[in-house]
Amino acid sequence: MKGAKDGEHPLSLVVICGPTAGGKTALALHLAEHFGLEIVSADSRQVYRGMDIGTAKASVEERAKVRHHLIDVVEPEEDFTASDFIVQGRAALHEIADRGHLPLVAGGTGFYIEALLRGLVDAPSADPALRQELAEWERKHGSGSLHSRLQAVDPVMAIRLTPLDQVRIIRALEVYYQSGQRLSDLQEQHAAVQSPYRVLSIGLAPQRDLLYNRIDQRVDEMMQAGLLKETETLLEQGYSPGLKALKTIGYQECVNHLAGNASFQDTINLIQRNSRRYAKRQLTWFRKNNEIIWLDSPREFAKVLKLIDHFIMSK
Repeated sequence: MKGAKDGEHPLSLVVICGPTAGGKTALALHLAEHFGLEIVSADSRQVYRGMDIGTAKASVEERAKVRHHLIDVVEPEEDFTASDFIVQGRAALHEIADRGHLPLVAGGTGFYIEALLRGLVDAPSADPALRQELAEWERKHGSGSLHSRLQAVDPVMAIRLTPLDQVRIIRALEVYYQSGQRLSDLQEQHAAVQSPYRVLSIGLAPQRDLLYNRIDQRVDEMMQAGLLKETETLLEQGYSPGLKALKTIGYQECVNHLAGNASFQDTINLIQRNSRRYAKRQLTWFRKNNEIIWLDSPREFAKVLKLIDHFIMSK
């Protein structure tokens, strides 16, 4: 299977997506071994070296069995954007296809998956001065003040984002103040853009109670596996707790515990709560895509095999 050129069929790929702890990694590994696929990680944190436990990376043994891409590509202090993901991800897709394999994109970062398949929304570029001004506003007026401003100019985007999601709130306000256009409107227009790829998208969404139980169990397992020690090691290596990579679920709570601001059990409870909330936001994002075929469980392996067999044969 070669990368598509003019007059040829578009490159084919499979996407496995869904909320955290939904079973994506296990299903992707099973499929990769069955079909001889290569996996492209679509996780905004698995790109960082040294952040293994908290990002639920495939193990070294699993990566030895199945070739993975977009894992461990930058250091925690390095900036890695959706644009970087597009460049490296698309290069990986075509390298995989050129080796005669079907690429399997697996992950829960919906924004990265959409960017990979359709490119980025045509919006104004970053304005560092405006971003700093907005960040200072939040500091001056208190947590959640920027979210209130976003509600006034782009209520649809405000619903999608929590008041603590400052990076994306600032971006949405930045787009509005620079262009006069709502980022939610631009994203809706962008959703109609045709992908240059031929895609089979499969989503895993266990029942809510089961999913939340799995999330709680995963957090317990991460703590037992040494997430606290992993966080401590990153700090000892000189990485600032203010880094974007470390201000993410799991790590930020551990940093807070190590600073003496929360007990061990409270830290576990907080990671579990924040992970459940994140899973809810992931599902909201993915549910917008009516091309995703949803399954309740990765145990529906026979159904997935039929879907992929049909996808391969019908190209």
